[in-house]
Amino acid sequence: MLLQVARTTKPLTNIEVKQAKPKAKEFNLSDGDGLSLKVKPNSSKLWFFNYYRPHSKKRANLSFGSFPEIPLAQARSKRLDARGF
Repeated sequence: MLLQVARTTKPLTNIEVKQAKPKAKEFNLSDGDGLSLKVKPNSSKLWFFNYYRPHSKKRANLSFGSFPEIPLAQARSKRLDARGF
């Protein structure tokens, strides 16, 4: 019998966020629990929270702003507020 183990995401560090370099295509760095940093080719970094809408059960994104205006700790705090904790 094959046992499946849930994948866990290693939380980002401040250094990883600061040193994230743009690539030819945009990419995401995941912090876990729906929070991710989108790094765009023009070197902008945007915080996004991906969640399910409670009534329609559809996926949605909520933007928290850009890095460094919104640091990692503040983005995590906004994620908790958005989750309702």
